[in-house]
Amino acid sequence: MLDLDVCELPPAGTPRKTAALLAACFLFAAGPVRAQEPTPPVSIGAGMRTSYVHTDLEDADGSDRFLLDSLRLYVSGPVTNKIKFMVNTEYDGSSNHVGVLDAVGRLEFSDKFNIWAGRLIAPSDRANLYGPYYAHHWASFTDSIQDGYPTVATGRSNGVLYWGQFGKVKLAGGGFDGPSQTPSNTMVGAGRIMVDFWDAEAGYYLNGTYYGDKNILAIGAAGQFQGGDKGAYNFDFLMEKKAGAGGMAGIEAQWNKYDHLGGWNSNYGTSDGGYVLGSYLFPKKGGPGQWEILGKYAEARFRQGLTPIDVDYNQKTTEANLNYVIKQFNARVMIFYKDTRFDAVKTNDKQFGVGLQLQM
Repeated sequence: MLDLDVCELPPAGTPRKTAALLAACFLFAAGPVRAQEPTPPVSIGAGMRTSYVHTDLEDADGSDRFLLDSLRLYVSGPVTNKIKFMVNTEYDGSSNHVGVLDAVGRLEFSDKFNIWAGRLIAPSDRANLYGPYYAHHWASFTDSIQDGYPTVATGRSNGVLYWGQFGKVKLAGGGFDGPSQTPSNTMVGAGRIMVDFWDAEAGYYLNGTYYGDKNILAIGAAGQFQGGDKGAYNFDFLMEKKAGAGGMAGIEAQWNKYDHLGGWNSNYGTSDGGYVLGSYLFPKKGGPGQWEILGKYAEARFRQGLTPIDVDYNQKTTEANLNYVIKQFNARVMIFYKDTRFDAVKTNDKQFGVGLQLQM
């Protein structure tokens, strides 16, 4: 609150002195009355993903699209040194709507003891914890395996969690609202454990790659349960090794099971599947960035259809990327090809495109 009563103005007729004194009084009044605990600055950022995609459907005409896939605004900052607040929004290009991505109150007392509450990513697979902006490949979340856990919006859930980092071991667990993301009123419980055998990965959210900044050998497991008869769980793996000066070779793999909780097709009671992804980032720069080659293969199975016409089927997804990495996740161009095949129910398709991702 400003308090200008502390200043006495000079007599009329001295405008220059009056203006100078008013300015000095304003600066004095606007300053802190008493010393306050210093806090880190507020962080504001944005991210965008846009692409050109050519799609060929089996026995149908192809299409060419220019898409604004996603636009995000990020705001985070401190209430005190131990209490923080994070709000992220996302524009969904398919619906032309802006929604709440994250709204998180963060009580961060130490590496080993953190409580987050609000809308956030529940303990789940590595893929969900890195999301599309920190994924290694462009066409993430299209294999019917990654991040099929129940969600209220964009991989997020409403609830509260504890997470802690114990050196190279990371633990997380919490409870989440059932009605907003499932047909049941029962709370969803979630937990995750991860071990880094080489370099440690700090923080709750993860990366799909570290582009040669770290040597990574990480194994994680997560599970979510609702009542005594519904569950989903996964195992995930990431290994990355520095190659040359600035290069990297990596392997990512994951297996997921959805048993009447989550999943990518609500007409089926259970689904499971896995994928393996391999990559190589060339050490030598070509212009401002580095070239990277990447390949991924995934298989998913859908069982226990809800009606007689919901027959069992399998999905196989093959993806190849040629990426130009300018500033890691903040500036990259990704040329991609994806071939998706089904042995029943759905139609095969192939896609070719170029994606651009920018963040600040």
